[in-house]
Amino acid sequence: MRVVAALLALLLVAGCSGARDDATPAPAPADPAVVQTSTGAVRGTVGDDHRLFAGIPYAAAPVGPLRWQDPLPAPRWDGVRDATAFGPRCMQDLTGDIELGRQTDEDCLNLNVWTPPVSEDGGPKPVMVWIHGGSFVAGSGGIYDSRRLVSRGDIVVVTINYRLGALGFLAHPALGPPGAVGNYGLADQQAALRWVRDNIANFGGDPGKVTVAGESAGGMSVCDHLVAPGSDSLFDAAIVMSGPCQAQLALPAAQERSVAYASDLGCADLESAAECLRALPADRLRTPIWYYGIGDDQLSGPVTGTAALPTDPVAAFRADEAAQVPVLMGTTRDEWTLFVALQRIRTGRDYTPQEYPRLVADTFGDNAAAVLSRYPLSDYPSVALAYAATVTDGVFSCANRRWAGELARSRDVYFYEFNDRTAPAPQPLRELPFPVGASHSLELRYLFDVVGAPALDAAQEELAKEMVDGWSAFVSTGNPGGGWSDVGSDATSGVMSLQLGGSRMSDDFGRTHQCEFWDDLTR
Repeated sequence: MRVVAALLALLLVAGCSGARDDATPAPAPADPAVVQTSTGAVRGTVGDDHRLFAGIPYAAAPVGPLRWQDPLPAPRWDGVRDATAFGPRCMQDLTGDIELGRQTDEDCLNLNVWTPPVSEDGGPKPVMVWIHGGSFVAGSGGIYDSRRLVSRGDIVVVTINYRLGALGFLAHPALGPPGAVGNYGLADQQAALRWVRDNIANFGGDPGKVTVAGESAGGMSVCDHLVAPGSDSLFDAAIVMSGPCQAQLALPAAQERSVAYASDLGCADLESAAECLRALPADRLRTPIWYYGIGDDQLSGPVTGTAALPTDPVAAFRADEAAQVPVLMGTTRDEWTLFVALQRIRTGRDYTPQEYPRLVADTFGDNAAAVLSRYPLSDYPSVALAYAATVTDGVFSCANRRWAGELARSRDVYFYEFNDRTAPAPQPLRELPFPVGASHSLELRYLFDVVGAPALDAAQEELAKEMVDGWSAFVSTGNPGGGWSDVGSDATSGVMSLQLGGSRMSDDFGRTHQCEFWDDLTR
């Protein structure tokens, strides 16, 4: 894009300078489909309302001796590389594949750049780097069609892949020096942010105005980047969507689980474990680490108490030690209904009333009795909705609102709740005996054209426009505008309810989710 801007400037000067020597040819117009990067030129696709450059390597393939190493720079290539198709997803368990069998590969460190059409003003556009969710074990950047954000919002969007599961977060002590293991997927994200800093100007983006954003595990990643030393100065604002920032695993537990994982793969000897693990076929490493040790209620993901992530983000927020950048964060009205729905689909049966105390005890430990008293089963039409309410309120809604208040002590913070309880859901979720409402991840359809998501109706399209406008305004200015106000440091004000018929600031959030109760439990 620097080349494009330079040529446009030359053409403007020529047009204003009067007669010119006819023997001097006018500069040829630049091809908007071709952009130069630090490792070579790429050719993408150009549409009426966007450009897309897909599958660009931002780091070397993490294979062979580079498996479980921090990413190295991508090698250079000659000529013009085709960037018209998305690259492979990172290795993941294909059970219940939500992306219709798309290719996975260990060589997966690629990203996609979505831009508005090339404009004559040539001005650089703000940039949003999107980190996908999927519990750190699934997903890819390729499913997030960003056309509405770049065309309506007039921003550049970069969606990335990063190593997942065992390949991204195995913390076996044989893989590196003490404290230097377990965060390879996080290091990939940092490498992608560095690539954006070094290359995005050529795509028309502003490297001095970069927002890191993500949902679910992607939102949790953004929490990590707010406190990770290696992420310092790589972004200028942050968006945390439904991020369970407290779900971090400390190094001792991660190492114990990783040793068990390696042993199960036949790499039990600590002295030879690294060589043994790196010699395994990648297909044997699809199974997520979180099936080992603690159980599947714990995420495979970034490891705290390490060089890459010395401090748990929640502790850093409490101590006001996060990056000094504006933050937009929020949750959905019914976060946990998705997960009880998936349990119902997977097992074919509903939770029984007898299981409710165990579910609450497994989730809230010593606070289970208080939670059961506050959320009696008699208040809900089913065990699924009772349990979903406890986790939605205690783990997502009130926790995120509390972190927003802590962050707001020394930076601008804006908080929202996605509140369209009629949001389109995939067909299996519409066939359940209970409504999922505004569940985890359903808000993504309002920002992106997500692969396989049902269409929005007319009223939902209006809400989608409001959300695109708010997100792109935040990326552009650090303020979502449109009637939003910052949260302040208390936990009762400043929540934007994203709802049909016009979004508005609301003071009902704390009462709806019983946040006074949950805040008391954390004191």
